[in-house]
Amino acid sequence: MLGFYDYTVILTYLSLLSAGTGIFVTLSGSGHPYLGTFFLLFCGLCDSFDGIVARTKKNRSETERNYGIQIDSLSDLIAFGVLPACIGMSLVNNSELLTYIFGSDKHNIPLLIVRFLLFAILVLYILAALIRLAYFNVTEEERQRKEGGKRRQFTGLPVTTAALIFPIVMLLRYILPIDISIFYFPIILITGFLFLAKFSIPKPGLRGVMIMVGIGALEFALLILFYYLR
Repeated sequence: MLGFYDYTVILTYLSLLSAGTGIFVTLSGSGHPYLGTFFLLFCGLCDSFDGIVARTKKNRSETERNYGIQIDSLSDLIAFGVLPACIGMSLVNNSELLTYIFGSDKHNIPLLIVRFLLFAILVLYILAALIRLAYFNVTEEERQRKEGGKRRQFTGLPVTTAALIFPIVMLLRYILPIDISIFYFPIILITGFLFLAKFSIPKPGLRGVMIMVGIGALEFALLILFYYLR
C-alpha cells in the first residue's frame, strides 16, 4: 500500500480528517461556521506537535522525511486554507447584515455583486496559502540540503496562524450584539497578504508552541461557553 503509516504522520492525518469534517459541517444545510471553527482549532493543535513527534524518530529515511514535508503542507492547505474560506462562505450565507441591507432575495443584483466580491476574497486567500506552502516546500528542501537541522525562522506569516486568528473573529461575532460577519473578509484578505509578505519572524520553540496551544485552548473553551449561552 502506498504511503507511510507510522506514528510520525498520525497527527498530520488527524489534522486532515478534522479539516475535511469541518468543511462538510460548515457547508451542510444552511451552513454552520461556528461549529467549523472547532475543527479548525483541532487542526491547529495537531499541527503544533506533528513536527515534534516526527523528529523523535531518528532513523527516518530521506523518503520518509520528504513525505512528511509534503503531506504536512498538503494537509495545511486544506486545514488552514480551504477550511477558513469555507467558514467565510458560510458566514456570507448566514449574514444578517447582508440580509438587512439587500433583503432576502438572493437574486438581487447588488447582493450578487457583493457576494461575488466576498467569494473572490476567499478564493484569493486559498491561492495565497497554496503559493506560500509550495514556496516553503521548495525552500525547505534546499535549506535541508545546505544546512540541515530545524528551521530557525519563518519568512512571512505561517498559514497555521489561521487556527488562532479566525476563532477570535468568530468569538467576537457571537459576543458583540451586532453582526460583524463582514469583518471576517478584510481580516482574511490581510492574513492572505501576510502569508506572502517578506518579513522574518522567529520560529517558536517548545515554550512558544505551548503558549499558542494555551491560547487555542482558551478560544476553544470560550467558543463552547458562548455556543451554549447564545
